[in-house]
Amino acid sequence: MQTVSESMIRKEYQIKVNECIENMQQAIENSFNNIDTKLDELLNNEFNSINIIASQQQQSQLPKINSNILFKFQDDNFPKQICQEVTSLMLINTHNQVQKQEQQYQELTKETHTTQKNQIKQNDCQINTQTIQQSSTLQTTQSNVKPFTYQLVKENSIKQDQWCNAIAVNKDCSILIAGCESQIKVFEVIQGILKQVQILNEHGRDVYTLNFMKRSDHFISGSQDKSIIIWARDQNNLWICQQYLNGHTNGIYCLQLNNDENIIISGGWDNKIKFWQKQNTWLCTQTIRDHKNAVLGLTLNEQLNRLISCGSDNFILVIDHIDFFNKWVVKQKIKVEQCGFRLCFIDNYTFTFYPDSRQYIIVFEMNNINNQYTKTKEIPVKGGTDHCLFASQYIESKCMLVNKNGLNVSLISMKQNGEVMNQESIEFGTSHIFGYMTDDGQYLITWDDKSKEIQIRQYHEK
Repeated sequence: MQTVSESMIRKEYQIKVNECIENMQQAIENSFNNIDTKLDELLNNEFNSINIIASQQQQSQLPKINSNILFKFQDDNFPKQICQEVTSLMLINTHNQVQKQEQQYQELTKETHTTQKNQIKQNDCQINTQTIQQSSTLQTTQSNVKPFTYQLVKENSIKQDQWCNAIAVNKDCSILIAGCESQIKVFEVIQGILKQVQILNEHGRDVYTLNFMKRSDHFISGSQDKSIIIWARDQNNLWICQQYLNGHTNGIYCLQLNNDENIIISGGWDNKIKFWQKQNTWLCTQTIRDHKNAVLGLTLNEQLNRLISCGSDNFILVIDHIDFFNKWVVKQKIKVEQCGFRLCFIDNYTFTFYPDSRQYIIVFEMNNINNQYTKTKEIPVKGGTDHCLFASQYIESKCMLVNKNGLNVSLISMKQNGEVMNQESIEFGTSHIFGYMTDDGQYLITWDDKSKEIQIRQYHEK
């Protein structure tokens, strides 16, 4: 029996997808050219557009679109938004069709391609060997985890009366930046002491999030003024604004960078998650609108192909990257009883979530049967009234989760066998705590409204 190669299947479906998208975009654009100011005429044109799309879908066997989808769009750019919505549905459906075709292809070639089958087995063995080696390394690292504490380095405390919502440190711990209300203050380590060297005043309102790039001498900031700024150094070694990223319609609460540092992911009070890609300049390439209220937390997994988010709408979104289409698609929506401000991947299959004011952190793990995340355990912590910002972090080298909860910052060991141990809980006497743990786990930097200091604590084994 003659078979079709996998590359031909992919190429065929890619062509079909592109043709369908182009046809729908053209139909939508044509149908909206004649829209005038009257609401009745606008609605008539919208439903005509949906009929055109529905007709195309019947021909290409794509999922039907409910006409109620129109009422999701609140701004004036109807054609673009409908195209995005339809394309998202097409991506999911066509991705599933490609998977089915690939399965059929594997069945067809099962008996006639024994050589390829044996090669696949060899590759699988190599992958399994790598996995075992990685697991062994992780287990060795975790078995070597010793009791520890973080001691305050008083001589490096910095008096800071302005409200400080965000802190970040560069990769070699030589520069510290702090979002002090609308300003960004830059500190450098000079003869072992942190000294302020520059104040940046480009933002118009409070700075909520800061992230250093590790491959280049840049950092990014997100603010209540709705903007993201890319910062770089000039010829005088001073930090300057390189580019504004404007697209959010309300304050920005969280930012994530991928390891290649060519994608920025932002979440904000406008309920949106935006993906910014670096081309000649930074451009917004996709927007996720599935949250119905503010986006408060974002985190990427180790493989950088999965994003999870939490919002004040009591939902956690699991968003997967589909390489074939270079798109992010919502794979799972997890309803939680209480909204939370922070969540964190421990590995590709496990993440933690802290619900507001609770005395426990929830652990979610992937179910191997349906590939869905479910709650598996709770980690007891000291709770209390909480506030957003101060993202959770997992420090892999120390197998340690850093989580702000209520009046405390909890430092929790996460072991290979699933055992957890709350190594230390630092109490600040206030719930207004903001901070950052360096990537190597050596320093915990915080600001709180009780001490009104930027405080540095250093890792020490007991």
